[in-house]
Amino acid sequence: MNQQAEPFFTDLVRDERERAAFRQVHVSRPHESAHLHVSGRATYTDDIPLVAGTLHAALGMSPKAHAKIVSMNVDDVRATPGVVAVFTADDIPGENQCGPIIHDDPILADGLVQYVGQPMFIVVATSHDTARLAARRAKVEFEELPAVLTAQAARAANRSVLPPMKLARGEPAARIAHAPHRDAGELLLGGQEQFYLEGQIAYAVPKDDDGMHVWCSTQHPTEMQHHVAHALGVHSHNVLIECRRMGGGFGGKESQSAMFACCAAIAAWKLLCPVKLRPDRDDDMLITGKRHDFHYRYEVGYGDDGVIEGVSVDMTSRCGFSADLSGPVMTRAVCHFDNAYWLPNVDIAGFCGKTHTQSNTAFRGFGGPQGAFAIEYIIDNIARSLKLDPLDVRRRNFYGKHERNVTPYGQTIEDNVIHELVEELVTTSDYHRRREHVRAFNATSPILKKGIAMTPVKFGIAFNVTHFNQAGALVHIYTDGSVLVNHGGTEMGQGLNTKVAQVVAHELGVGYARVRVTATDTSKVANTSATAASTGSDLNGKAAQDAARQLRERLSTFAADHFGEGKVKPGDVVFENDTIYVGELALRFEDVIAKAYLARVQLWSDGFYATPKLYWDQQKLQGRPFHYYSYGAAVSEVVIDTLTGEMRVLRADALHDVGASLNPALDIGQVEGGFIQGMGWLTTEELWWNAGGKLMTHAPSTYKIPTVNDCPPDLRVRLFDNRNAEDSIHRSKAVGEPPLLLPFSVFFAIRDAVASVGDYEANPPLNAPATAEEILKAVAAVRAARARRDPAGAASAAGAGALV
Repeated sequence: MNQQAEPFFTDLVRDERERAAFRQVHVSRPHESAHLHVSGRATYTDDIPLVAGTLHAALGMSPKAHAKIVSMNVDDVRATPGVVAVFTADDIPGENQCGPIIHDDPILADGLVQYVGQPMFIVVATSHDTARLAARRAKVEFEELPAVLTAQAARAANRSVLPPMKLARGEPAARIAHAPHRDAGELLLGGQEQFYLEGQIAYAVPKDDDGMHVWCSTQHPTEMQHHVAHALGVHSHNVLIECRRMGGGFGGKESQSAMFACCAAIAAWKLLCPVKLRPDRDDDMLITGKRHDFHYRYEVGYGDDGVIEGVSVDMTSRCGFSADLSGPVMTRAVCHFDNAYWLPNVDIAGFCGKTHTQSNTAFRGFGGPQGAFAIEYIIDNIARSLKLDPLDVRRRNFYGKHERNVTPYGQTIEDNVIHELVEELVTTSDYHRRREHVRAFNATSPILKKGIAMTPVKFGIAFNVTHFNQAGALVHIYTDGSVLVNHGGTEMGQGLNTKVAQVVAHELGVGYARVRVTATDTSKVANTSATAASTGSDLNGKAAQDAARQLRERLSTFAADHFGEGKVKPGDVVFENDTIYVGELALRFEDVIAKAYLARVQLWSDGFYATPKLYWDQQKLQGRPFHYYSYGAAVSEVVIDTLTGEMRVLRADALHDVGASLNPALDIGQVEGGFIQGMGWLTTEELWWNAGGKLMTHAPSTYKIPTVNDCPPDLRVRLFDNRNAEDSIHRSKAVGEPPLLLPFSVFFAIRDAVASVGDYEANPPLNAPATAEEILKAVAAVRAARARRDPAGAASAAGAGALV
């Protein structure tokens, strides 16, 4: 026995059952910062202690939707006590540009304003309030120009930020024309404010030799690095972007944090002092873009059984004044129109309308929900027209397992579990019995009406742009056995750092408590992709696993050579329970690390991952854009008041596929959160612009997000028992975006309730969000349709209702 190693032995007798049970993944753990969140000790960008001499910035915003700037007098702004400087587009040392793809998005308006709220100048003062007050004192003369405000108006004027998209397969026009049944119509789907709890913020501190350190609440530190460097006219290595955590992002901090980072950095650069920019909530909501709202025109032909024979849809999105991420958003909408359905003859058109409103941007789902919503609406119409259960029609149109399994964009679906997932949910939710009870209730309730619906989800996982599907990570082991991880993803509350720490702990065979994940920092892992498209754990987990695996293999070689006396091969060394087993020797992890350091073994490593199998032709809209699909389904039961339009969700059952979950507790939380956020989008969160182009719903007082009172009193969320068919991180699946489609079931349950007013004979013309006003309009339309069919019966029903 090696006497030198003896002091480092633990227990020479190993319990094989204990060893087999060791794992740090596929187990529930609290969010790594939960204790900091609830105690108020979590440090966000606004909490960073200010460097001496820090000044505060505010933005002067346009009051016009579309106008030339004839003159801009900022003398009164500069004269305000406490104001240090005012900067306009002319003062930007580098490029006045922060568009993520196309250079059509100025940091500050230069001669032309294109929406109400567009920043025109930066005010820097000794306090936040002073800067904000002074920004309102500018005297600007405008020459107003015609403004286009809606997607429909943009389409009519043929104004687009990008060329139209077209994806077709088969003979949709002919099949629609010759189908036994046909339907056509149009509908509106509203946008959505991200409403992150922590608003946009950036804090820029100049460093020596033209350096700039920017703390920024952003989902894309590398892109912020590029934009700040271009705005300052320096190279990327001069700029450091750091983000420890965000108080929510939801896509709103993927590209649109750039303008705030650039403005803070420009002011700091010009004044050679730290500058902090934190807009108030109403300024934030006026400046930043939202989820794209869509206008649809559709036509469908189908058989007596509800099977779709041909379908076409024309989708127009309100993009705002610049392209931003509207192209990829529409691409994903086009690629998700099919949702879970086999559409052999299909024509999908996408038009990105240019309007004089905020430039709309990424939002959880990134166009996928907008695309899938249209086909669900169409199927809901088909079922009601044929007097069939919508669930039966959905099932008949599902993708097959080994046939009817190629998407319109050419990807073969190899992991379809929608059939068994829906079957399980039908049983556990008691769908059929409850549907009968809903019908029975409505037959005797003239005012309150119930509705129930089940909707499926198939959501593709990967970035639309192939080269974004890569990630890097660094893993350090210190001589005391503690582990530090840095990766390119950003933590916005979703638990990414927790999952990455679990992956590293599992790979090194150590306890979770040994691993710490640091702030995202462009000086550590370079050229990172945004934490978006639900790829955070997939990409960064794999990259961190790769780095930890290299360390484990390096330590295995050392341990076998140093402790194995030539009898143990590196591949036989086992890492478990904070112990490294070398043959019959059980050595404490930290003791082996200390010995390895003395032997000059490298105790840090970098890791890298690139998602395999992806390819995409954007011109033809063909290829394999997704690594795999996530599936899910939900059943929702609602009640509406036909006199007021009020609605309540009584119960919701969700069953969602996250593969072999890395952390079930976090994943269930993501499903719950996605459900409530999507429910808000489809029911209460209405964006409204006045005739002058000003967003009037720009504060919590006018924009209605769901509260605890809006949550279903009975919300049942379960994870589907599955393993990813692809080699994802520990065979898990993404969970960020797909659950947002589950509350389609809420919208269609509302539609089911409204239809009951007319004895389920008419398809309610219900737009989303289904606010109380929209529900009342739909109820009135259904009653009018009933009156046309049966004047006597409608009058009798109306009288009975009035007596209650």
